[in-house]
Amino acid sequence: MQFDHAGRPGLRRRHLLALAVAGCAAPLAAVHAKDAWPDKPLRMVVGYPAGSGIDVAARQLAHFIEGYAGQSIVVDNRPGALGNLGAAAVASAAGDPYTFLFTPNSTHAANVHLFKKLPFDPVRDFTPVSSVGTLGFVLVSDPKALKVANVQELLQRVRQEPSKFAYGSGNATGLVCGAMFNQLAHVDMLGVPYKGVPQAITDLLGGRLQLVFADATLAIPMAKAGKLQALAVTSAQRIAALPDVPTLAESGLPGYDLTGWFGVFQPAKVPADTTQRLASWVQRALKEPALADFLRGIGVEPQSSTPAQLAARVATDTAKWGHLVKLAGIEPE
Repeated sequence: MQFDHAGRPGLRRRHLLALAVAGCAAPLAAVHAKDAWPDKPLRMVVGYPAGSGIDVAARQLAHFIEGYAGQSIVVDNRPGALGNLGAAAVASAAGDPYTFLFTPNSTHAANVHLFKKLPFDPVRDFTPVSSVGTLGFVLVSDPKALKVANVQELLQRVRQEPSKFAYGSGNATGLVCGAMFNQLAHVDMLGVPYKGVPQAITDLLGGRLQLVFADATLAIPMAKAGKLQALAVTSAQRIAALPDVPTLAESGLPGYDLTGWFGVFQPAKVPADTTQRLASWVQRALKEPALADFLRGIGVEPQSSTPAQLAARVATDTAKWGHLVKLAGIEPE
């Protein structure tokens, strides 16, 4: 070893030591950068209005994720076009790990069959994170305006005065629910799409609609409070939170079975480790008894997944919804 006049390692030796230290520091810096995410607030985009059932579920999930991430989550509501506006906002944020989408199956399975052109590609422009849960829909009416006890009485009224009945829907699943109801019941009620279910219910209570196919998250509390009458649910089984409300299949429409799901997606081109970490937080949150009980209370059955499982679900459900939309006789807009 070479030494200088002060007994210290020579210049060449010090240079080699510096390189060695730098070499060790590089992977440590990479680890630190990876662990640093998130080091600022996250943005959860919801393509439906504040106060909608989808928004309520999203905010509850966000509350738990905030605790794991150590950062606040800003919920960004972008209602319109059956969730497409919110999904487009996330698709345009390619590479941004601080932005993610909470959405029902509309944007990633149904809307490709309901619109001639989407402002995003449901597969190419997103990174699947995790499923959140499944949910049924509820056919509701204003108990003060439409005095019918069940679906059979409803159909009798509709057939007597078909021009006086219209139903509202606030998302793609609700839209298909109504179209399938018309087809299986052999009626032709007018379907009116809304930016979200709350607006449809406002018109229902204002007398401008007679029925709404509402997601269970919003219908259940309003039905329990007596503000809405729940006539039937769209799922194959009754909803635990509404045990006395029959299914549409039980109500004279055999084979009727429509449910939706919620999922979390990041934009495309985000770091893989952020996807895995966000997925682990969603999975962990859904195991929390407080969140699971809350979701079941509003008609959502908690159901997490891996990113790969959500990607597979998107592919399977895209084909399924293509069949349902065609069966319901809906033409793309």
